[in-house]
Amino acid sequence: MVTHPASRFLHKTTQPSMFTLMLLASISALAMNSFLPTLENMAQHFKTSTSVMGLSVGIYLGTSAIFQLFAGPLSDNIGRRPVLLWALFIFILSSIGAIYAPSTATFMLMRAIQAASACAMVLARAVVRDTTSTEESSSKIAYISLGMAVAPMIGPAIGGYLGGHFGWEANFWMIVCLGLATWFVVYFDHGETSPMHKKSFWQQFTVYPELLTSLRFWGYCLASAFAAGTFFAFLGGGTFVGSVVYNLTPQELGLFFALPAFGFLIGTLIAGKYSTKLGVDKMIYFGLFILFSTLTTALIYSHLNYDTATIFVGFMVLVGLGNGICMPNASAGMLAVRPHLAGTASGLGGSMMIAFGALLSTFAGALLSAESTEMPLLFMMWFLSMCALCIMLLVRKRNSFLGTNF
Repeated sequence: MVTHPASRFLHKTTQPSMFTLMLLASISALAMNSFLPTLENMAQHFKTSTSVMGLSVGIYLGTSAIFQLFAGPLSDNIGRRPVLLWALFIFILSSIGAIYAPSTATFMLMRAIQAASACAMVLARAVVRDTTSTEESSSKIAYISLGMAVAPMIGPAIGGYLGGHFGWEANFWMIVCLGLATWFVVYFDHGETSPMHKKSFWQQFTVYPELLTSLRFWGYCLASAFAAGTFFAFLGGGTFVGSVVYNLTPQELGLFFALPAFGFLIGTLIAGKYSTKLGVDKMIYFGLFILFSTLTTALIYSHLNYDTATIFVGFMVLVGLGNGICMPNASAGMLAVRPHLAGTASGLGGSMMIAFGALLSTFAGALLSAESTEMPLLFMMWFLSMCALCIMLLVRKRNSFLGTNF
């Protein structure tokens, strides 16, 4: 880790402020789901079905994975700052393109390009690793993850309001304005933090085997992917469960998506306060235990036909809580395995998680039919939480064998 000048807000030669990092972490999450309450109106506008328009979430997540794969090595090579500025510029233009898209195909293409915003989330984590120690990074990542929590929490609620009063396009104009504001904040507040590498961009990819042959890197990546998969599955199937199973209005559906993110918000606050004291691995276990026990109880309640919207959302809030505790610490563990490859590790790990999330959100939507209850979605989420818990047991065993513990 290289020592950097202390942060001075709106000063281009110092490390970015916490506010800037939180803003970077939030923008991708906001663009991912803020328009979901207006999905039906968008389907009518483009003369297609709601299920087809719902694919825009999976497309966004899938291309996010590709952007993240390249963002890490590129930022390790030319720096975090230029990659962020170009990614945000592309994000702004594609968001405007989505508003004026003449067809469903063009809209989907704009959504794919809009996923350049995922670079912001990846590089925010890499900046933390550039400027802090392993012990401090999990706490700091937790705090910047507040942006990832707040955005999906308020995004659908604001999106439902804007869509109901001004049309679905208003959601994307909101995203354009936020993108512009973020670009200017990054330009004036983000000093370079990456230790420059002498390797070319393509040579940066040669370090992937060093990461991919690390069992601990795989462990933290997969634990993170399976845990986050519970949220992505909810994202893919939640619209159906809320609108079809529980007959919620667009405004109620916005709240339906917002409350689980509130649980994530509380989880990140807990992680930010206690991760340095308790350690990365213990916090991951704590978060996964909440995740697994909550979904086990939810399955039992669903089997007993206690399947009201209020009870379902209550369980999803606890799922968000578990993820909020687990995810920042899993990210810190992933980056700590090879500290000198922080950008590449963040991009590769994030790419794996998002690609997995894209598959899960699409699969969760396809899993539910007109006759379905919430049970198939809950079972899928429960299975993912169990996989995450088992993987962390293996990571703990590996850390014990190597005499390493985070």
